[in-house]
Amino acid sequence: MPARVVVYYVLALALFADSAYEEVMRQLVEGLSWESGWEREWKVPTKVAIYKARERLGREPLELLFRAVAVPLAGESTRGAFYRGLRLMSLDGSCLDVADTPSNEAEFGRPGSHRREGGGAFPQLRMVALAESGTHAVCDVAMGSYSTSEKELADRLIDGLSDGMLCLADRGFYGFKRFQTARKTGAQLLWRVACNVLLPREKQLSDGSFLTRIYPSQKDQRAKRAGVRARVVEYRLDDPALAEEEQRYRLITTILDPEQAPAKDLAALYPQRWELESVLAELKTHQRGPRVVLRSKHPDGVYQEAYGHLCTHYAIRRVMHDAALQADLVPHRLSFIRGLRAARRSARTQPGFFPPQHHRSAPEHDHRDPR
Repeated sequence: MPARVVVYYVLALALFADSAYEEVMRQLVEGLSWESGWEREWKVPTKVAIYKARERLGREPLELLFRAVAVPLAGESTRGAFYRGLRLMSLDGSCLDVADTPSNEAEFGRPGSHRREGGGAFPQLRMVALAESGTHAVCDVAMGSYSTSEKELADRLIDGLSDGMLCLADRGFYGFKRFQTARKTGAQLLWRVACNVLLPREKQLSDGSFLTRIYPSQKDQRAKRAGVRARVVEYRLDDPALAEEEQRYRLITTILDPEQAPAKDLAALYPQRWELESVLAELKTHQRGPRVVLRSKHPDGVYQEAYGHLCTHYAIRRVMHDAALQADLVPHRLSFIRGLRAARRSARTQPGFFPPQHHRSAPEHDHRDPR
């Protein structure tokens, strides 16, 4: 099995997550025929052969592939992806169940459980993603063990921000140093902060927001040194079903001028952060399948499989974005399930690789184009 075929196979694992090893390969090559140039019948490798081929390939090619193709998709004509010229990006994290093997448990660990001695049923891979809110395209990701904090993983993604972006993040990610590091990228920030963060009201603004200063520590705040100017938007959700603490929202932003971004706009914009939760649901519930565990029994294979899922999700979202442009629709309003089904049909009828004797030069387009 050539390495490039194994790469396609790992991507196919993400499309057909509920199928057996050999069946995934059958799905991948179903569309091949004599007319495609094969000089002899191609037999499906055994499960052992496929396993060894994946082991030889390792995680690096899939990680490199993801990092080569995963860039923001939205252009000027993409609906719902920008606010006043700023590209909306979201930061959030989640966990994936992995196969319950000694090597996976040693590498990733597992969550605690009061119902089961030794912890949860499966070890878990933790990941934090940076995604384009309007297209659901995951543009960067950091992965680690279950014990690795989301904040630590988020620190690895800050460099993915740049001028012209507006990054949304939940209160779990706020920290003075992290906020300042993200600010230095040139991106604008709109992050929720916890209620126990002291934000002195220094200047009331016309839209109801106010200017404050944030500090590296409480000691610095008491001494009023090393403070950095920021703007705060406070509001409440009128929802009796939520606890008192959950009804109160405090957003901190680097956009200091209320004319540039009024408080009401920012309050209405913050829920866009939850688009990333929808992205993670697409990956975990629809593409991988509900309660489906990543099948790899060794950590390197787990990372390989996870990057395969991310590459496949990005490719589907790329096609959906192109379709949304043609129909003048908001990309994230299209059905991911329908897009996934279309991708599965395409994989069966139009295989993505060709026999070596029919190797063609790469088309003249951006090398990051997943097609």
